Amino acid sequence: MKQIYYGLFVLTFLVCVSCQKTPRWVLTWEENFNAGQLDTTIWSVIPRGGGWATYMAPYEELYQWTDSTIRLMAVRNTRHPEDTAAYLTGGIWSRYKKEFKFGRVEIRAKVKCAQGYWPAIWMCPDPIPYPYGGEIDIMEHLNYDDFVYQTSHSYYTINLERNDPPKYATAPIDKEGFNVYAVEMYPDSLVYFTNGQRSICYPKVNGGKDGQFPFAYDPFHLRLDSQLGGSWVGPIDPEQLPVYMEIDWVRYYEWK
Repeated sequence: MKQIYYGLFVLTFLVCVSCQKTPRWVLTWEENFNAGQLDTTIWSVIPRGGGWATYMAPYEELYQWTDSTIRLMAVRNTRHPEDTAAYLTGGIWSRYKKEFKFGRVEIRAKVKCAQGYWPAIWMCPDPIPYPYGGEIDIMEHLNYDDFVYQTSHSYYTINLERNDPPKYATAPIDKEGFNVYAVEMYPDSLVYFTNGQRSICYPKVNGGKDGQFPFAYDPFHLRLDSQLGGSWVGPIDPEQLPVYMEIDWVRYYEWK
């Protein structure tokens, strides 16, 4: 019996040793925003549209550069009388240029606070119409909150109004400094992180029935933007503008 137990011990030990050589995340692409201008092979300025894009504009003052960051501004419109929008916001996306699938996306960013200010870091697929292709909200910040929202949206959560499994979580942040936001995209789940701490896992359930998990089918592009106003964030206080979201870097890791 001692020989049998010893043999089992050795076998278990060898299995454990072999399992130490596990796959890992490998950085395969990054954007450091230190060129002083947009890399137009990757990024485009978000055009104006309805809803969240009501105040988007291409004006130079909405895209301010430091030595190593870009600031996406939200301001009162005092310089463009030909533009009837009361406010102007800056945003960039990688739509039709750079897409991501089954990997880890990280963004280091800092947000300023104001009543009615709603900066967001999120992902959508193309050309699938919303919400059928899904939406991955890596970070949304409202007003003066000391936390952010991280959310998975789809036909299942929006049209059918289902929240089983839970679709979102909040995570604490440093309102005065930079924070790192991340999502890991798998064929059967989305896992969100803030400053290295896992906030929520959104899994595929029941085979993704009723459009519950569209995230495994199409690649997603990235959106970084300042937004103002809306029923969720509340009214805009123009006296608290300008504000901005400052992006330090974006990194994409693949599982090797």
